Amino acid sequence: MNALVINCSPVRTGATAEIARIVAEQLSGGYSVKSICIDDYAFAFCRGCRSCHDTAKCIMSDADVIRSIMDEFDAADIIVSVSPSYWADIPGQFKAFIDRCTPWCNTHDPHATIGTGKRGYAIALRTGPNMSECEKIIGSIEHFYGHLEIECRGHLGFTSIECRDDVEPIKKEIVDFCMNI
Repeated sequence: MNALVINCSPVRTGATAEIARIVAEQLSGGYSVKSICIDDYAFAFCRGCRSCHDTAKCIMSDADVIRSIMDEFDAADIIVSVSPSYWADIPGQFKAFIDRCTPWCNTHDPHATIGTGKRGYAIALRTGPNMSECEKIIGSIEHFYGHLEIECRGHLGFTSIECRDDVEPIKKEIVDFCMNI
């Protein structure tokens, strides 16, 4: 069984990265784990040309970059997306990735596909005390999963997480969450 853990933040050393690291470590006992950071990939924004609605393929010159990430989705049995709040939603880099996944989106035919039976999990964090922002982030991730036909199986939200040091007090909750994956 394969797991994909995505740091949806452009920061490779912050709280989001630390949560993703803990998740990957916890899952490594039962899964072959691949961890990626969305900022490790360079790609342009979707132009909204809708060519992929007719061909199930992106015509942009960097389409292979998105396809390489989607190959990781295809290889995984479970996907865990860990995202911070950037102005009450997912970071722009992750949103740009989601937009570029339109060729795989089940809202049009033909569309590219990934394997079936995948399970998705979402973890959201933010610096402020308002859990509704975490719920919005989780909703964005689960909406994305739905259009890829990934079954949403669980989510977790954290508030008042500003830096890597803030993760230690919530580590047990992360570990407990991973026990249910």
